[in-house]
Amino acid sequence: MSRDFPESIQEALPSAKRVADVRKKFEKSGVKYVLCCWIDMLGIPKTKPVPIEEWEGLCAGKGPQFAVHSVSMVPDAGPADPDQITVPDLDSAEVCPWDNRYGWVIADLYHGDTKPYRMCPRTVLRRQIKKAKDAGYKFFTGFEPEFIIMRPLENGQLWKAFDDDPLPGEGFRPKRQPYGYDVEFTLDQMPYVSEVIDILNSLGWGVKDVVAEGSYSQIELDFDYSDMLTTADRFIFLRILLKEMAKERGLIATFMPKPTTGDWRSASHINTSVQSTKGAGKNLLQGKDGTWSDLTFNMLGGLIKHGKAICGVSCPTVNSYKGLVDYVPGLEGGTSTWAPTHITYGINNRSAMYRLPQTRFAIENRAADLTMNVYMAFAMHIAASLEGITKKMPPPKPTNISLYDADKEALKKAGVLRTPATLQEAIHEIRADPMSKQVIGETLLDCWLTYKQDEWDRYYTTVSEWEREEYTRFF
Repeated sequence: MSRDFPESIQEALPSAKRVADVRKKFEKSGVKYVLCCWIDMLGIPKTKPVPIEEWEGLCAGKGPQFAVHSVSMVPDAGPADPDQITVPDLDSAEVCPWDNRYGWVIADLYHGDTKPYRMCPRTVLRRQIKKAKDAGYKFFTGFEPEFIIMRPLENGQLWKAFDDDPLPGEGFRPKRQPYGYDVEFTLDQMPYVSEVIDILNSLGWGVKDVVAEGSYSQIELDFDYSDMLTTADRFIFLRILLKEMAKERGLIATFMPKPTTGDWRSASHINTSVQSTKGAGKNLLQGKDGTWSDLTFNMLGGLIKHGKAICGVSCPTVNSYKGLVDYVPGLEGGTSTWAPTHITYGINNRSAMYRLPQTRFAIENRAADLTMNVYMAFAMHIAASLEGITKKMPPPKPTNISLYDADKEALKKAGVLRTPATLQEAIHEIRADPMSKQVIGETLLDCWLTYKQDEWDRYYTTVSEWEREEYTRFF
């Protein structure tokens, strides 16, 4: 399959040589079934296991078909419409490290046997990649996944896996101290983490380090970046891998940004850079003498202009917005969250949505987490960046102070806006930004926002335990 955007299923089909090469790789590793995964609108992979004997038919577009409108609560088609056909992208093919009986490959969806399916988010990203290429650019990205490992107790309650304090009611629990970088807890989590690192390095991901993050049992991984489509596919594969590796130990990997009030937020910062299609290898964000290039600031202009919508797509759950705050009483190890709260940029400023790091030439979007549909989120980043570059948009001045204690009126006068406070506000901002529909497509965007509005409505109308404790006897 070409990494360009195929306009028809015929253009998308891989060559016979590639099909044969990947089958040989799978059979050598002992693969018996192939998980050919398409991605739904929430960013979740879906599949039907295909015996390896059916590999050639799968790659010819003759594998299992999907009535994908029956999967979502927001169908875009009816029972009389054609099923969708998967076409695997063989560049994403891997042997599942947790069980080599399974091969893994990510596919694009085609409507009937003709054009790309309008509800396929991977197609959304590929379309933006093609637009960037036509404009002379190729985007690269890496992400910094943070997640928490839990263990189920006998009563069904989930508890932090790497936590040696007594359970509630079973002994004295000292005041929580900072967990981040702690050597003892790093060693506690290494039996799980070291195996994950070994697997990722065997896949060629180039793991740089692993961090015991701020919350108890919270882990961050850091590995090499790649082109945007490859990185998006890795994002999907990694979430499955982390969960499967945890299950083998009787544990649960959660990507929920804040499982409890005292947790530090689990983020997944998006680091974006860009190269010219005519000069591969040169990072266009790096200017002369180790400074940031003018193109960097043009890019930031587009990213800031569309920041609210980008935040809404990159932080897509009710729980996401429990993390985009400045201070939390009872936070493990302190009160300051180090989370982004305003749509601005700063030099190494972690309280801003966009950060220009001191260690790499990439624009870091800190308002993102592992619950996002990564294809839609990356597509929004490309589109906003391209707009800033092609229009040579100037960004506001950098904000190099902590935004948590900054003068609110001064920020307002400077045009520095807050990130959305709730999922409801984020939904409104996504709808209000015309770029959202242009990038994601009217049908997919409407279905996704309908789902998200229902998610908000169900949360908003649910009476919580906090409310019962606060009000039952108070008045």
